[in-house]
Amino acid sequence: MNWFARRGHAVRESYNELVHKVTWPSRAELTNSAIVVMIASVILAIFIFIVDYIFEWVMSGIYGQLV
Repeated sequence: MNWFARRGHAVRESYNELVHKVTWPSRAELTNSAIVVMIASVILAIFIFIVDYIFEWVMSGIYGQLV
């Protein structure tokens, strides 16, 4: 089998697997997952903001004592 035939076979197998073997989520499942990811992202951003603010406050206090 030459290089092009092997690539063609791989593409056909990939297409067959995506069409017949993969279970795709429904629109409702996809929407719910997207909402969970957005909420988790907002919570993580808020947490990082709070930690950054506390770190800035602590470092300002330390540098204020040194100067």
